[in-house]
Amino acid sequence: MALLKSAFNYVYTRILRYALKFGVVGLIGYFIDVGIFNLLSLDILKWGGFFESPIGAKIVSVTVSTIATWFGNRYWTFREHRRQNFLLEFAEFAAIAVAGLGISLACLYISHYVFGYRSLLADNISANVIGLFIATAFRFLMYRYWVYGPNRRDGLAARRRSEQSSEAGAAPAEPSLSEPG
Repeated sequence: MALLKSAFNYVYTRILRYALKFGVVGLIGYFIDVGIFNLLSLDILKWGGFFESPIGAKIVSVTVSTIATWFGNRYWTFREHRRQNFLLEFAEFAAIAVAGLGISLACLYISHYVFGYRSLLADNISANVIGLFIATAFRFLMYRYWVYGPNRRDGLAARRRSEQSSEAGAAPAEPSLSEPG
């Protein structure tokens, strides 16, 4: 029983805690993404042209939701791993978001243009269900272990370890992938 509890605590502190917070932030981003996508797809804002197309609408909706989720992930989900250089962090976050957008767009493109499913419902299912599921798994792993990874030297956790080592008079400890965080 103690081994099971120890295994659960290990999984919770290393992955599950972050996954739950990431899910909440992602859900907010999802509503932003889907709302803007549908506003543009239905041409409610009367922008027309490229922004009314499924691809244009998806690019705009993902861009806005990416900015919102960056704030949520930086200041809540991975707050102990956020970095001093927030511009580099945002650039890496955006690069992963663009790759995730590519995954969603590929699903949307295949459904809409290859298979010919051209209804708003089909576009939402391909981009906002199938594409989003695959892209979310990809983004979570990349954010957790690359953008906000414990191995980042300028992350808050690394700076705290360095400060604690300095106070103790020892050389700063190197970050470890096996450390909690």
